[in-house]
Parts: sequence; C-alpha cells; structure tokens
Amino acid sequence: MSVLLEFAMFPTDKGESVSPYVSRVIELIRDSGCDYQLTPMGTIIETDTLSQALALVEAAYATLEQAGCSRVYSSLNLDIRKGKDNRMQGKVASIRARIGDINS
Repeated sequence: MSVLLEFAMFPTDKGESVSPYVSRVIELIRDSGCDYQLTPMGTIIETDTLSQALALVEAAYATLEQAGCSRVYSSLNLDIRKGKDNRMQGKVASIRARIGDINS
C-alpha cells in the first residue's frame, strides 16, 4: 500500500512570517524517515499505511503546540492505493515520459 499525503500546517497566531514554525514540522518529517517533498504550498509525504501518515500529522500538530502555537491551520489531501509503492516519484515520471520532458 502507498499513502500519499499532501498537507500544509502552520500557526495563524504567530505573525506574518511563520517559517521558524514550519521548519520544525519539516524537521519532524525529515527525521521520520519517510519520503517527502517540500513544495512552496505544502509538503508531500509517502508512507506505507494511513495510520503512519496520520501519526505524522498528529506529531506535526504536537510540535506546533509545544512551540506555543494556540491556533493552527491545516489542510490535507490523501491518495491511498493498494499494491503500489514509490508513487511520489513514479507518478511524476509517468507524466514526464508522456510529454517527452527532457528533465525526467
């Protein structure tokens, strides 16, 4: 099974620039050992199970809570597929191959 989770999580009570808080969440994800990709609008992770993905979301919230954040915004998108793995790279490679992308 492959679970792709695209999510964004950040405090809304810490001013205009929240990168110090977001970086704590990214460190947590990096240290978890799961594959991830940071994007300008969120982070994509790939795990083997839904419970692993949701545990990372919960740990991310706990990280912000411990940092003194009283209000946190989050959005989540999930793509769960049995019988597949390495989809984070595979899905992009499939599209690049179809359009003849020289960067693939």
